[in-house]
Amino acid sequence: MKTLLVTGGCGFIGSAFLRRFVAAEPGLRFVNLDLMTYAADAENVAAVDGLPNYRFVQGDVRDRALMRDLVLGESVDAIVHFAAESHVDRSINDSTAFVSTNVAGTHALLDAARARLGVRFMLVSTDEVYGSLGENDPATSEDAPLRPGSPYAAAKAGADLLAQSYARTYGLDLRITRCANNFGPCQYPEKLIPVLVRRALAGETLPMYGDGRNIRDWLHVDDHAAAVWAVLTRGVSGRVYNVGADNPRRNLDIAQRVLDRLGLTRDRIAFVTDRLGHDWRYCVDDARLRAELGWTPQVDFDAGLNETIDWYATHPDWVERALVRGAATWGRA
Repeated sequence: MKTLLVTGGCGFIGSAFLRRFVAAEPGLRFVNLDLMTYAADAENVAAVDGLPNYRFVQGDVRDRALMRDLVLGESVDAIVHFAAESHVDRSINDSTAFVSTNVAGTHALLDAARARLGVRFMLVSTDEVYGSLGENDPATSEDAPLRPGSPYAAAKAGADLLAQSYARTYGLDLRITRCANNFGPCQYPEKLIPVLVRRALAGETLPMYGDGRNIRDWLHVDDHAAAVWAVLTRGVSGRVYNVGADNPRRNLDIAQRVLDRLGLTRDRIAFVTDRLGHDWRYCVDDARLRAELGWTPQVDFDAGLNETIDWYATHPDWVERALVRGAATWGRA
């Protein structure tokens, strides 16, 4: 493997992957393709910009000609596909961009990969494609049916199934990861933890859907990046790997931890009307990843959460720039 195309590399998870591996793998050339939507920030990859084995290309995964030109012209050996619309609330309001980017964009990239024999295709998916679990249901294995509950999750499931069809029909060298909720620095402040920190510091109430008892497993973004690398480099072609962290927490627990860390009282939490179709619980069985590839999460949840809260609290300028960028682009397809 000599050249790796990374899509969405200026976003939250893609940038964590690039920050971790561009410098660590000087013999591998990284091409970062990003459209630079509201959720992307060039500052996220400033640490690798300028390194000899890194190149940035601004472009859209839906641009079929560009995808083909990149894969063939750059002699790409492998693709890690992070690029996606990912915010559930926005997908409920208008799912157009989610279907277009997550499904049609993945389709364009798959066709480009098919044009270059032997390309390895790594699709970064989500545990949300499995749908909701009850509180006492067992963790979801990779063989479970896909039952997405939101337009976002359905668009990711569509990409997932489309990629699997290319593996079966065309022999594409495909690997898929389905990960738990990510947290860490540089996440666009529409997701739960940065929203809670920002509102807490602004003296506002912390909104909590329903009764706050919905459960998510929390995976630090650096551990996710390491899992993606393990599957890319050592995973079995055609296989799906769940990526969990064994850190199940109620949304209410996260809000309380944010307030405790910031030295604020818990009465700042305000319960609001529940999200439409709100999934109750996600939990994946990641025994395959751990047993086959020897991956285990390295970031302690409590330490990682404190570090994340502190990062947002000490980077108000980054948060404000992100919000301004989002305000200028929301509503565009």
